[in-house]
Amino acid sequence: MTPALCCRDLSVRFGSRVALDRVTLSLGPGRLVALLGPNGSGKTTLLRALAGLTAPADGAVRLDGDDLAAVARRTIAQHVAYLPQAPTVIETQRVSELLLAGRLPHRGPLGFDTPRDVEIVRDLADRLELTELLDRRLGTLSGGQRQRAFIGRCLAQQPRVLLLDEPATYLDLRHQVELHRLLRRLADEQRLAVLLASHDFNLAATHCDGLVLLDDGRVVAQGDGETVLQPDLIERVYGVKVRRTEIDGEIVLVPTR
Repeated sequence: MTPALCCRDLSVRFGSRVALDRVTLSLGPGRLVALLGPNGSGKTTLLRALAGLTAPADGAVRLDGDDLAAVARRTIAQHVAYLPQAPTVIETQRVSELLLAGRLPHRGPLGFDTPRDVEIVRDLADRLELTELLDRRLGTLSGGQRQRAFIGRCLAQQPRVLLLDEPATYLDLRHQVELHRLLRRLADEQRLAVLLASHDFNLAATHCDGLVLLDDGRVVAQGDGETVLQPDLIERVYGVKVRRTEIDGEIVLVPTR
């Protein structure tokens, strides 16, 4: 099966600094994968390169087998949705307008909202608990409400690939869990390929099919929780001692005192 999105020997440089060093990654339909690593490890750079927003110095990104550099931006937007860690906020924009903006890549030349666009937005608002907020302006929302609205904009694109940079930022525990459950369901039911940057090992291990651990721009481990969540490896990458245990068959990492 051709991966929905993949990269091979991908390197990115900013001047003399190597931000990514020969990263190889494959993201298949129906897969939910967490991108782990400390701050500055290259997670954001990798997501932006996979979205076609950062040009690689070496290697290539492929969307459905095609070189991403040769794919039209509109086509990329129809298939790949990217949510940065700190999206630009227009304080006066309403939530309904933000969600409808996610439909732009699919509209005709006149750019009018269609009944189908409205239906998709209403369904997403219901699933993300945004229905009562549709008429609210972004500037009046809490951080968590605003984050859910931006996730909704991405989902309104109906992409085949979803790239999320720390999407649980600002979300309380309940909404963090519900977000991961929603992404799991989208991957399973709609064959959506999802890659999300995360700092939460335990949520990632519980809900994701695979984990990719970055350190200093390199992939130091990838696979399931059994493979990646090794205490000695986590200590080497993060400089923190952790204890690994299992609860109801799920791997859990706990920092030691």
